[in-house]
Amino acid sequence: MNISEDERNRFFADVDRAAKAIHKVFHPDKLNYGAYGDTGCHLHMHLVPKYKDGFEWGGVFEMNPGKVYLSDEEYEEMIKAIKEAL
Repeated sequence: MNISEDERNRFFADVDRAAKAIHKVFHPDKLNYGAYGDTGCHLHMHLVPKYKDGFEWGGVFEMNPGKVYLSDEEYEEMIKAIKEAL
């Protein structure tokens, strides 16, 4: 899949906006960015907040290795906070 220069620039502007919201809400020490496309033909970006001395600090993040899930209410609270930060 090819995207135009304008589409690319707009996509990364959105990624930057989302990253700033994640920093504002979760206050990570750093944010990992990951773009993968082995199994799907679409453009997406993973933004993973990381904390010093926390899980996977200093290494590549895994996609939910411990299969940790939140309650629907916890997800809704997280979504609301991120939307407000955007």
